[in-house]
Amino acid sequence: MINKFLNAKHWQLFTLMFGIPILLQIITMISMFANIDSNGNSNQTGMLNMMKIFPIIMFLYVGLFFGWFWSIGIGLQKYIPTDINMKIKKFKIFFFIPLIYILFLLAVIGTTFYGISAGSNAVGGIIGKMLFVVIPMHLFSMFCIFYLLYFVSKTIKTTELKRIVTFGDFIGEFFMIWFFPIGIWFIQPRINKIVSLKS
Repeated sequence: MINKFLNAKHWQLFTLMFGIPILLQIITMISMFANIDSNGNSNQTGMLNMMKIFPIIMFLYVGLFFGWFWSIGIGLQKYIPTDINMKIKKFKIFFFIPLIYILFLLAVIGTTFYGISAGSNAVGGIIGKMLFVVIPMHLFSMFCIFYLLYFVSKTIKTTELKRIVTFGDFIGEFFMIWFFPIGIWFIQPRINKIVSLKS
């Protein structure tokens, strides 16, 4: 799986990670607006049924995005000189914390939508009770994701330069990965080049 991400073309990743989720969201929004009749009244059941798709869209997006991060962070390690020590264990820990948190949140959102559409208000109350846990976890997950951006961009630059790099060396890669719908068009060809040179 790692090699598939590393060898994928930029347009393929863009389509999978950005194009398809956006298209599914557009279809969902159109379907929701189609449930509004001429008097402005909405068919709430139909709208809630469409909202059930949201966790599925996000699950696909998160899976692809984190898969790409994992592939770069772990898959490019074999191209880095052996005398350069990258903190792989820290990367793995910071990788799984936000991933588990996001998947948990998607499960809660999904069950909430299913519960509301089934007429149960009990499920929705769970979120309110969990806010004291969710907010700190959300902030820590954001910190972890920024570390992943840092590690992945550092890995790319270290692989290219074959030396220890500072943040100033890879700040461009950091922001390109952060704004990946644009950055992926520049980052992925460089990853393809790194992999092809070693093949």
